[in-house]
Amino acid sequence: MAASLGGSLMEICAFEREAVQRFREVQIKLASAAAPGAVKFADSAGAFHYDGGGNVHSVAGSRFITWSTSGDAVELVERWLDGNLLNNAVRLRFAHCRVVPGGVAVAETPDDIVVLVATDRSVHRVPLPHPKRMYRSDVATELHMQSVLTDVANLNLEDACHAAAIPAAYIPAGGPAGAAAAWLTPQGDAHYALASPTGGVVVVTLSANALQGAVCVSELKRSSVMRRLSGWIPSAMRGDRSASDCVASVAGRALDDDSLVVAVCHDHKLRVWSLKDEACVLEADTLDYVPLSAGVKRGGAAGAGHRVRLTSCAASGLRLAVYVATPRGGQFVVLQLLAADGERFGLERVSSLFSAQENLVDFALTSADLWALWVDDSNDSVVKYVNFEQNESGQWNEVFVQPPPEEEVDIGEDRDPRETYLDAIFSPLRFTPAAVVKAVQIFRRGPCVLSDVSWEGLKKEVTLAVQNELQSSVTEFEFSQEEYRHLQVEFWSKLYACCLQYQQVLSTPLAISVSPHSHMACLLKKGFVSFLLPCFAVDHLYLTSDDYFLCGDDTLLAEESSVSADVATLLSCLRLLRDAVSFEMADHMEKALRHAESPETSADVILDKMLAHDNQNLMEDIECKLQDIRNLSAAVSVLLREVDLETDSEFGEGPILPGASMSVRVSVCQLYSSATAVSLVCQALSHVSTTRMLLCRDMLLLLKICLRHEQPVRIRVRTHTRRVLPGSNGGRGGTVLIVRTCGVNESSCVCQVLSGGGSQLLQIQQEAIVRTSQLLSSYFLLKHVSQSITVTVADDAMDANLQHLNALHLNDTHALTNYNTAVSCQSAVEMFYQSCGRKLIIRHLFSQSAAAGGGGAVVNWSDMMANVVQLLAQLLWPSNPTFHFPECLMANCQYTQLQDYVRLIGPWCQVNVGSCRFMLAQCYLANGEGHKALQCFQEAITEVEKEDFLMRLTGAGDNQAAEAACSPALHYYNKVLRLLEDVGLPELVIQLATLALAEAVNDVSSQAALWTRIFKHHLDLGHNTEAYQALIQNPDSSMQLDCLRQLVVVLCERAQLHDLVRFPYVNLHDEVVAIIESRARGVDLLTHNYYELLYAFHICRHNYRKAGTVMLELALRLSREVGSVRSLKKQVNCFLAAINCMRLIRPEYAWMVLPVPESERPGTSPKRNSDGEFVPPPVKRQVEILELGDLEKEFTMAECRLALARHRPRAAAAAAVVAGAADPRELLRLLLDAALFTCARRLCDVFELPPGSLFDALTFRCIKLQFGGEEAQNEAWPWLAANQLPSVVNTKESSAADEAWRLLSWFLSEFPASGALHHRRVLVQLLSHGVPPPDWLLKSYKEVDPPALLRLYLNFDLLDAAAELVMEYVDALLGRGHQHFGIKAPLSARGPSVWLPYTPIDQLMAALKNTQTNQALYDKLGDKLAAYHKMVAQATEIRLANRICNFVFT
Repeated sequence: MAASLGGSLMEICAFEREAVQRFREVQIKLASAAAPGAVKFADSAGAFHYDGGGNVHSVAGSRFITWSTSGDAVELVERWLDGNLLNNAVRLRFAHCRVVPGGVAVAETPDDIVVLVATDRSVHRVPLPHPKRMYRSDVATELHMQSVLTDVANLNLEDACHAAAIPAAYIPAGGPAGAAAAWLTPQGDAHYALASPTGGVVVVTLSANALQGAVCVSELKRSSVMRRLSGWIPSAMRGDRSASDCVASVAGRALDDDSLVVAVCHDHKLRVWSLKDEACVLEADTLDYVPLSAGVKRGGAAGAGHRVRLTSCAASGLRLAVYVATPRGGQFVVLQLLAADGERFGLERVSSLFSAQENLVDFALTSADLWALWVDDSNDSVVKYVNFEQNESGQWNEVFVQPPPEEEVDIGEDRDPRETYLDAIFSPLRFTPAAVVKAVQIFRRGPCVLSDVSWEGLKKEVTLAVQNELQSSVTEFEFSQEEYRHLQVEFWSKLYACCLQYQQVLSTPLAISVSPHSHMACLLKKGFVSFLLPCFAVDHLYLTSDDYFLCGDDTLLAEESSVSADVATLLSCLRLLRDAVSFEMADHMEKALRHAESPETSADVILDKMLAHDNQNLMEDIECKLQDIRNLSAAVSVLLREVDLETDSEFGEGPILPGASMSVRVSVCQLYSSATAVSLVCQALSHVSTTRMLLCRDMLLLLKICLRHEQPVRIRVRTHTRRVLPGSNGGRGGTVLIVRTCGVNESSCVCQVLSGGGSQLLQIQQEAIVRTSQLLSSYFLLKHVSQSITVTVADDAMDANLQHLNALHLNDTHALTNYNTAVSCQSAVEMFYQSCGRKLIIRHLFSQSAAAGGGGAVVNWSDMMANVVQLLAQLLWPSNPTFHFPECLMANCQYTQLQDYVRLIGPWCQVNVGSCRFMLAQCYLANGEGHKALQCFQEAITEVEKEDFLMRLTGAGDNQAAEAACSPALHYYNKVLRLLEDVGLPELVIQLATLALAEAVNDVSSQAALWTRIFKHHLDLGHNTEAYQALIQNPDSSMQLDCLRQLVVVLCERAQLHDLVRFPYVNLHDEVVAIIESRARGVDLLTHNYYELLYAFHICRHNYRKAGTVMLELALRLSREVGSVRSLKKQVNCFLAAINCMRLIRPEYAWMVLPVPESERPGTSPKRNSDGEFVPPPVKRQVEILELGDLEKEFTMAECRLALARHRPRAAAAAAVVAGAADPRELLRLLLDAALFTCARRLCDVFELPPGSLFDALTFRCIKLQFGGEEAQNEAWPWLAANQLPSVVNTKESSAADEAWRLLSWFLSEFPASGALHHRRVLVQLLSHGVPPPDWLLKSYKEVDPPALLRLYLNFDLLDAAAELVMEYVDALLGRGHQHFGIKAPLSARGPSVWLPYTPIDQLMAALKNTQTNQALYDKLGDKLAAYHKMVAQATEIRLANRICNFVFT
């Protein structure tokens, strides 16, 4: 941006858009009733600027108070550009009174701010605390501070020291035109000068120590001066009224210990009174100073439009400016007030300034400038100013006022009317909230109160109002889309018209104010305040009309006079094109720029349209002006250089004003930080960008015209006299040769439009057009972002974005230094300026000032604002290396604006290309388009070592020292990979990491990290095979081992054991086994299945011994560490698996080593015991070898324990068994006690234990059931079920006792013993308990060992049974039932020998013989034995005879 400033200014309407101004209302009731026939005064306004307004270190810097009057109300608003003031708006309402225009003033004392208000019936003084006294500091240290108006409502403004009523004799005061003035003396007295309707001035004095009812009133007249106190007869009652003596405007000022009252009257006379002497010290005719006063009647009463203003300074003293309204136009006369003698004053004219405008609204006078505000016939503001000391020609400087919003909104066919009108209404540069609120209230045609007046809430209210009106007007239920669109346009256009109407009302100018300290100029309008900012030189020359050039504009853009004249002529051509471009043409260009199309193509289209409709010979005029340019390429270069913002300046870091105090530095950091200042600066940038965009557009059209007319054309030469534009010596005037194209005729000659020939055309075609196109696109971009509205972002989205920035190590960037969430309806530029741009600008300004040896606290408003706007534009300029704006958009989640920004600069900007691709990737990530983001990340890699942002991105990091050996590309890949991981896109991480491997060819550590990352995300995605492949290719053994461990753990947790087992694990077999073993020994045995995994791993590789050892270790650990039924189940399965593995091994190798626990007490220290004492080294144990039999024994033990635990889970014995504390014998006892006879029998077989106790226990159970009741029968069923027999008896219903006897019978038959030992034990038990043996037992015993049974009978004195047994046994020997006694063949001569147990039989016979009761049995047994003996004798004889015969024959 051009550093030089032009003479003109531009108006910037910096109204805040967040909410409607809320006024606190204070009611003041001093008058009892309204006066009859009261005059209605016009609205007025004014402003007060603090004495320290130009000091950036002061709390009063850039601070001022504005007021506006309407009827009985005065609205006071304190404004501050360096911070936001709280409670800064108050409305004073004076009951039954009307505020007189000019009757409000604000005065400043060292300790107070005093507001003076004069109404038609009273005068008021409102004391306020001074900011320095209020904050106890002269510097601003906070962004939000209390206003001096905060405590107004707490004051008693009706008290005598604050207010006084004007005596009734002087009412109405203020005069017919409502002229008044108020000022404060150094002594604290408040004077109120009010124009009297009878002529003269009434001065009401409210002293500093006023008492109740004591008010001094002085009436100043032309003829004499009479002091009147209440009760005296005023001139109004005497009737000496003179219309020509009426005061049109009045002003007052304290001068030493006196006060001067200056008034300009209807008779064109200027009168000055001394309030102290109560005398008229000066009377002068203003027409004497007006050269155009011919025809003005002297002494008449036509001077109602006269105005007067006073100013004073130490250098020039007291000056006054008088506006003299004449029929031919107004004229300003600046006069110096001189003291002629002790009591009289004289006047000296300083300057006379003519103005053609008639409707003067207000003007302001400073020590060197005169500012004036008019309204034209269209009620639009016209503002001009002039330096009356240095400008001898009296040429006014222009102020380019803010144009009103467009009356019509262009709706494209592809756009929704609602969206289009909402964008137009809520654009940052169009309407104030108050105008929109009023429009909505009128549009609804009814009383309504808008509770939510925020910008977002207002937008909803607008939409709802239009929708309700549209729905209420629709009478048909169905209509076409075109009809609905037409209705939308109709109702939205009505609302837009209402907004226009109220915006126009609120834009009504009331006053102009200029700070005498900082020279800040403001326009006070009915609804808001606008500021006047300086125009840059090139903007001034482009916007200023030709009339100002002809009057001698001295703004130069080049040092050489010829080049400067060429530039001025070139700008004249651009102004012609500006006026010739229609709305449609301009819209065509803007659409092309908005769609990122080539502006050159659009310029050709516009030029074709202009040539087709050139009815005013535009091309002839342009070509004629081009002939005046001596060096077109040089002029174009100068102009393009002025509008080009490309700079090498760096916005560095560091403290501001390092030598100053902390409070001063904080104050400087808050410079222009308020919402008003933010809006002001950013709208100024938008205004400048729009102007420059139009300039570049017209420049492009002009260059296209030059190319089109490169062929020679026939022209007619004639002379024309006009003023030449600025030269090197500043001279004006001269006769130059003007060449105009007039067609071909006989008197024409041939010449070329460009004097430079083909070289200039080539330079234009190759350089100027390309550069102009880029500048046009750049300024359109600045305009676009300054009007682009940010979106509201949710808190969770902001937190996620901060997390992503933290992953990139960008959480300490400028964009987050003053982090703020985007405010509703805030433009993107405002957000950038508020978050980080302002601090960068302020730091740059003060660093430059310190480098230049400056650094003063007082700054000039125009220079400061120009520098701020210039630096802000440079920060946003896309061709500069700074990249803060896209960073800010990214940091604040404004992805739509960021994507649009990158889209607009993509086709033509060659700066920060890689950074833009990175930002675009961020946008794609936020929108869920990960693959597009990955593509953009890849495209940005080529610029990593070239662009500042990417270099900073790759240079930051917590592990910078560890990653020092990595290349910038690898740093970049690592940052992006972290971001993708943080977002949660593992597929993209894998793809990008795979690409990054190509950059890490010679970096083993980076390769290992990348392969690890690839492995991790493949594993997370369930790509087990790909994860294994990445693991195998990892060159770092430690990382490879970590990945392998993670693979094992994750696949186990997912139960994907098949994949884990099937991988070949080349050169990693032992590591896998070690990892699984370590995990198996370190986790819960019942929760994880690492032992089963290891078993499957070995089985898959046919290593059966290892597999069996794993199962054996698991079983042994379960028996030692886990005491539960579930553990016993797993033990049983483990022993079975181990046995199976053992049987799969060849018999000679069927052995395995018994696993030894690492510590007898897991978790204890290997060096010290629980008391902390050293323990002796552990004794080395001998390796124990297990074979198949050993495994079977362990299996049997585990199975028996499981059966016992299941049968009696709550018993203490079962708990001991579960814990593995019982040996086989103890376990046998527990099994028998639990009646688990089947398990006990199996235990006895495996461990070769005597089974006698088993039969004893079972027999005892049978005896109990035999004689037990029903309860015993029921209790027996569970253990009978646990000893389920393989055979089932279905013949009849059996009892528990029957089942128990059958179980005993089955055991005796299935588990025989030598000598029928088991039968004997059972029978002994039965006989011992006196239980008759069951027949099946006796029968079984007879078959096995009848003699033993006989001996048992004898032992238990069962003589009858014994005798019966002997007789049956004898019968069996004789061949009757021998099969029941196990006798293979009965007694016979040819059969085998038989025998009888004679010893027990003899004992039986002896017992029977000695018993008298058994005599018969004895005899019977004797007979049986005798018969047996007889048969034995016969058989013996026969056998002996046979043997003899056989012997004889042989």
